[in-house]
Amino acid sequence: MTQAVADPALRAYYARRAPEYERIYHRPERQADLRALEALLGPLFAGRDGLEIACGTGWWTPHAARAARAWLATDLNDETLAIARAKPLPAAVRFARLDAWQLDALGTQRFDAAFAGFWWSHLPRPRLGAWLQQLHARLVRGARVAFVDNLYVPGSSTPVARCDADGNTWQRRTLDDGSAHEVLKNFPTEAEARAALGPAAVDAQWTALDHYWLLTYVRR
Repeated sequence: MTQAVADPALRAYYARRAPEYERIYHRPERQADLRALEALLGPLFAGRDGLEIACGTGWWTPHAARAARAWLATDLNDETLAIARAKPLPAAVRFARLDAWQLDALGTQRFDAAFAGFWWSHLPRPRLGAWLQQLHARLVRGARVAFVDNLYVPGSSTPVARCDADGNTWQRRTLDDGSAHEVLKNFPTEAEARAALGPAAVDAQWTALDHYWLLTYVRR
């Protein structure tokens, strides 16, 4: 059964982290990967009507939407959306406050593209398939979908603090305000990610860089 609403602890964490979130993209060892991903995203969605899930502070929005026909970037937190809205953005972009677990709030809107950066890793393993079904219900046949997320890199990634009975992995993170948070952060293998897509996806392509993975496919 799909979770009805966003995890309140995760929501609170990202609201408090908003001012410091983009520091992660300034790490020197990640720059080559970031430039490669930024270059890959735009052509994937050229001329399409896209839905971005959990856009956060909007780091990826201008790259994914740069050639889109229309782009709806969504997030649950006002704190992150305020930062995203202040960025220079393509004219196609508009924003909406949306719980990613309640995509039916989009009503009759359908899209021929979807993107989520660093959202897959926050999906509990038992609920991943149901969430993907919810996403696919918002997409027309032939829609192009892309997910970007982290590979686990010892010495660069925050260490995994524990693993639960469902195989979910958790990290302990401390913010500038001194608050400590336990955050769900899964690191799927290529085989696990492909299996989760099921029959709704065709032409799936997995690209592994040094620090990140990119999964693209077409909604059947």
